[in-house]
Amino acid sequence: MDDTEDINQLIRELNEDRPARATSGGDPTADSVRLDGWLQELVGRAGSDLLLVAGAPPSLRIDGRVVPLPGAGAPLSGDEIEESVLPALAPHARAQYRDAGIADGSHRVRGIGRFRVNLHRERGRAAAAVRALPAQPPRLAGLGLPPGTETLTRLTRGLVLVGGPTGSGKTTTLAALVEEINRRDARHVVTIEDPIEYEHPHHASLVEQVEVGVDAPDFPTALRAALRQAPDVLVVGEMRDPETMRIALAAAETGHLVFSTVHTTDVGSTVSRIADSFPAERQNTIRQELSMSLAAVLIQTLLPKKGGGRAAAAELLFVSYGARQHIRKNALQHLHQEMAITRKQGSITLEESLARLAKEGVVEVEEARARAAHPEEFENYFRGA
Repeated sequence: MDDTEDINQLIRELNEDRPARATSGGDPTADSVRLDGWLQELVGRAGSDLLLVAGAPPSLRIDGRVVPLPGAGAPLSGDEIEESVLPALAPHARAQYRDAGIADGSHRVRGIGRFRVNLHRERGRAAAAVRALPAQPPRLAGLGLPPGTETLTRLTRGLVLVGGPTGSGKTTTLAALVEEINRRDARHVVTIEDPIEYEHPHHASLVEQVEVGVDAPDFPTALRAALRQAPDVLVVGEMRDPETMRIALAAAETGHLVFSTVHTTDVGSTVSRIADSFPAERQNTIRQELSMSLAAVLIQTLLPKKGGGRAAAAELLFVSYGARQHIRKNALQHLHQEMAITRKQGSITLEESLARLAKEGVVEVEEARARAAHPEEFENYFRGA
């Protein structure tokens, strides 16, 4: 039996003995009643995240700020957090938590909504972050991203990477790109996620959504299988390992449109993150493949808006001949300049995006200025030079 068969057998066994593996040994849904009550408060207060940390009461993130849940009572213990959250996870995620101390999953509360759950450990105790997921996929026009972002949905092949720090909305942007394609084009879209965050109904496109740990054991296995399903568009929730990266690059190079996310802060670091994930002797080859398959890189970050809420600032590079040469030669410091050169194609620098938000009064000038990696460029755009 090969490794994939072993993993599949393990998943089958976990599904068969789900009740016995719940913390209380009973009905997992009943055990998560306390969690569901907190989530009802989260949704009622239009919060984005429920944060559970030992030694503190349940807390909500509202418009980017973390505040204690009103009337939450005494601080939680690690055991209370684990008992409240673990039963809400699927069997494979509970097994991951027991083995590795960290697990991700989705949780649906009838009449309230769907949530992404991350259960982990800190200082030897359980902690959790639970994010509310909208009932409907987001629309691209409502995200405030650069106008060129819509062009990404009209590409027919190549790799598109969406980067940004944790919590910057990368997954939301991917879902909006899929929704745009789904409503407009008759394509076959396959998404591979861990977990599935936004559920896409079939519109003009046919959308298959594969959840790692439920429908497939891991990203590489799911991606290989997806390539045999004649997809037009592939969405890989995260470039998590070199094998996933290698298959995604090959898929983009052979005529598929591939979207994925990377935890990076600018265009140059996004390219280097992919190449540096491989052994030194393979990095030149990977850079060659990237130079041929990479179509665009979108980097985004969220800033607090005046009056509440958050606004997206972004930089977008459409990869042209010049950028391909820089990637091939590992001269990534020149990619920032390429954004200005390809401005007519829809590229934009972060500094221009920040300056627009500041000039329009959407965000505070000092907040925008502090986020600029090239302060002089920001000042030039802000002052209209």
